[in-house]
Amino acid sequence: MPSIIYIAHLKNMLDTPNVRTVHESLTPRLGGVAVFAGFMSALTIFADLSNGIQQLLAGCIVLFFVGLKDDLVSISVSKKFVGQLLATGVVMIMADIRVTSFQGILGIHELPIGISYAFTFLAIVGITNAINLIDGLDGLAGTIVLIITSTYGYYFARYGGAGYGNYVFVSICLIGGMLGFLRYNFHRASIFMGDTGSLVCGFIVSILTIQFIEMGLKVGGPFATSSPAVAIGILFVPLFDTLRVFIVRMMAGRSPFSPDKNHVHHRILAMGFQQISTVMLLGLLNLVVILFVINFAALGNMLLIGCLVGFSVLISIFLGVYQSRSAQQRVAS
Repeated sequence: MPSIIYIAHLKNMLDTPNVRTVHESLTPRLGGVAVFAGFMSALTIFADLSNGIQQLLAGCIVLFFVGLKDDLVSISVSKKFVGQLLATGVVMIMADIRVTSFQGILGIHELPIGISYAFTFLAIVGITNAINLIDGLDGLAGTIVLIITSTYGYYFARYGGAGYGNYVFVSICLIGGMLGFLRYNFHRASIFMGDTGSLVCGFIVSILTIQFIEMGLKVGGPFATSSPAVAIGILFVPLFDTLRVFIVRMMAGRSPFSPDKNHVHHRILAMGFQQISTVMLLGLLNLVVILFVINFAALGNMLLIGCLVGFSVLISIFLGVYQSRSAQQRVAS
């Protein structure tokens, strides 16, 4: 990481502050290069690459170069999408990693193969971009990825068995990469993750999520058929943030992909919190939701998802009311 920081400054490969960013100084955004190097080297040395991990690595390589190009020269959304399409196709078609059942959600169980592929594609692209979008504060994306990956890693180690046990290595290697990266990424960050890191990390998290859901169906584990709702709870902060900003933008008549400063971390900063306390608050929120879904998994998918949706609406209302009051106070002053 220090070598990458040095080279980025030497070659002027720095991220310039603008109206959408929070940082105020020129900062390298190639931290994902070091995360990817640590993750790949450790995984290929120590892990069993069967059960889809080889194809996962191939997808990571595709997204690594897509993200690297975007960090260096910036590329269009359509080119990023093509890269995600290729990476997703590799794991779905070559490794048959996909969501095969809704496990009773809306009364739906096993999915027809066409719908299975379509939903899996949407899930992988959605989760990958959710991690990418939440990367807006020093240490935020890394902290959330660390919490999510640690949770999945524990359950793969405990219940994975022969079919899913080697995904423990994927989790541990990503945890190691995140710990090495966060040392340099907490406020004030000397390097950012960049799209190189956020796309790769989001892709890995999406595959871990699908395998976690399938493990609940095929192995049983502690959650059995409630694993989809538990997975949604584990991913609560990035999913909530992404869905919320998309809905807010569309209600305002704008494209859901148009950038703004309306993410949940921007709203918390506007309340007067500092960057570190905002990151800690969102990390704690994710941990609380994870503990809730784990302890109340017996409620079943529909009740758990209903609770998560209700909680999301309450947070959104609170953020909206606070924003409106802040705007009125600024007009009055």
